[in-house]
Amino acid sequence: MIDDLLQFLDNSPSPWHAVESTIERLDGFECLHEADPWNDLPPNGYVVRDGAIIAWRSPGGDIAPSSPFRLAGAHTDSPVLRVKPHPDSDALGWRQLGVEVYGGILNNTWLDRDLGIAGRVIGSDGTSTLVNVANPIARVPQLAVHLDREVNSKGLTLDAQQHLKPIWGVGISSSGEFASWIGSQAGLNGPAAWWELCLYDVQRASIMGADQSLIASGRLDNLLSCWAATRSLVEARPPAHTALIVFNDHEEVGSSSTTGAAGPFLEQVLSRLVAARGGTSEDFHRALAASSCISADNAHAVHPNYPERHDPDHRPIVNAGPALKVNANQRYATSADTAAEFQRACEAAGVPWQVFVSRNNMPCGSTIGPLTATRLGIATADVGVPQLSMHSARELCGVDDPVHLSNALTSFLTG
Repeated sequence: MIDDLLQFLDNSPSPWHAVESTIERLDGFECLHEADPWNDLPPNGYVVRDGAIIAWRSPGGDIAPSSPFRLAGAHTDSPVLRVKPHPDSDALGWRQLGVEVYGGILNNTWLDRDLGIAGRVIGSDGTSTLVNVANPIARVPQLAVHLDREVNSKGLTLDAQQHLKPIWGVGISSSGEFASWIGSQAGLNGPAAWWELCLYDVQRASIMGADQSLIASGRLDNLLSCWAATRSLVEARPPAHTALIVFNDHEEVGSSSTTGAAGPFLEQVLSRLVAARGGTSEDFHRALAASSCISADNAHAVHPNYPERHDPDHRPIVNAGPALKVNANQRYATSADTAAEFQRACEAAGVPWQVFVSRNNMPCGSTIGPLTATRLGIATADVGVPQLSMHSARELCGVDDPVHLSNALTSFLTG
């Protein structure tokens, strides 16, 4: 089972690849398109919008239009370096790529790594093609310690514009060089017209530790949750409601987009599912009022070298189960009711669980949970697998927790 997670991580170096990896695991689910009429609704289906996907499983047969939804949400994007529209440049004999920082990366973790390139390219005819160059193509070299003698005593300071520009060859760059190269890699009949491309560490996901108790990989935040939720949807058997997964894009940059949690994608799909069953606006609002959601996004495990950065009574441990994420200021959507619901799902599945709360003097991040709850009024709990090195180019979690999360979500989606 963990081998499948490692494969999912390796095959998903961009949000668009994460969607494709999800589809590969939705055996027996029918693809619907947003521009088509949804008159004959399949019991198991999915719909894709760029780097986001929504899939559902219904009990089959007649189901009341106002029947509730049980949702598991996650996001497909991760903090990375993305290739700019005009990336070709050179300096002092080195060919370089112009990149833009996407999300809150840990800058130093991108130094001295073998970087591949993946995402989608648009041809001159408007055709979109996925591309994944899984070979070492680029590298952001660190300045030698001989030229920065105080780096170990005073720390490393990196300017994102000046110091994160990768090298990808030697010589002099020419305008359009990258467009032609990536076009050939994508199998186009000419240069790429546009692209959305991520650099990523080509080192594969791996099980590590002398006791084989840990997983090291890029993009654990939040592809681990996507994998767990996909597996849970395939295994869930909802008796009288619709089980559903929603994987949004752009969570790492605020979620305000057509595919983000603050956008209309989920609301539009849910309303169409209700309408396809003959439901009215009244039925739609009744369904939302009776629905519930688990927002799955990784949590901060207690760090053995920095224990003072955690609240002493709410420090998640790896391999001790998913953590309920609680924040009184609504950075997480968990309430007492939704926490109790997730606790019951864990207990029914025989899954351990724990609680994460940030220190009062250390604000936490946020997730798609509060946005989903705010936009649709669906009761939501935020949960996540504890991990270290969040937003690093390579992250770390326990080997048991992904399965714990998947089993808990299966229990929740089944109801």
